[in-house]
Amino acid sequence: MKSVAIVLAAGRGSRMNSEVAKQYLLIKEKPVIWYSLFAFERCPFIEEIVLVTGRGETGYCRSEIVEKYGFRKVRHIVEGGEERCDSVYCGLLAAEPCDYVYIHDGARPFVTQEILERVRSDVSAYGACTVGMPVKDTIKLSDGEGFCAGTPERARLWQIQTPQAFSYDLIRGAHERLRKALQTEEGAQGQLPDGERQCGRRKRPQVTDDAMVVEQMTDVKVKLTRGDYRNLKLTTPEDLKLAELFAGEE
Repeated sequence: MKSVAIVLAAGRGSRMNSEVAKQYLLIKEKPVIWYSLFAFERCPFIEEIVLVTGRGETGYCRSEIVEKYGFRKVRHIVEGGEERCDSVYCGLLAAEPCDYVYIHDGARPFVTQEILERVRSDVSAYGACTVGMPVKDTIKLSDGEGFCAGTPERARLWQIQTPQAFSYDLIRGAHERLRKALQTEEGAQGQLPDGERQCGRRKRPQVTDDAMVVEQMTDVKVKLTRGDYRNLKLTTPEDLKLAELFAGEE
């Protein structure tokens, strides 16, 4: 059964307050993206890696990341799209043919082999799984005006991480249904009178990860796979400082 990792490195990371995209910032003298690629490179059941980059960055990634550090499993380097779901779809096209895909944010440098083993077990059993951890804090719902609107039961809440793994046909089909839904909505929006259009912006289903694509576009349940609290996504300068500490402990 062929398994392919899709590593996403197409984001700009505006909240990092850096002119350099966050995936190319350094942790212990290596770029952030190196850590994710290295994890999949040494994973025995991942046969290939698809690296999805920002526009115009494929050449840089090939010479300064893949060739410089000798990543042999990176078989495809492709440009991403306008939004995350577009970038994932580009990666899915490049990953064909395969049986399973592991979709991972390149800005999560601390995915471990133990996590990948648990993901492998769950995706084989259920066809769809996402790494995550139970939340530690009490979570409040907002009413949109700065007041509490409710308190979900903490025992049922998980903070979701990556990788998220799926059978290839399932996630490819879910993304294609999503794209068709977007095209249908955009076509309907274009037929409205000018005054009734939503300021020219596209109306997109609210999907923030691939598990949501499967949830909204199929009837398949996504298994929650235990990750690690250190498997953080680098979003702000504070995250980068924490990553330096984690990298120093390894």
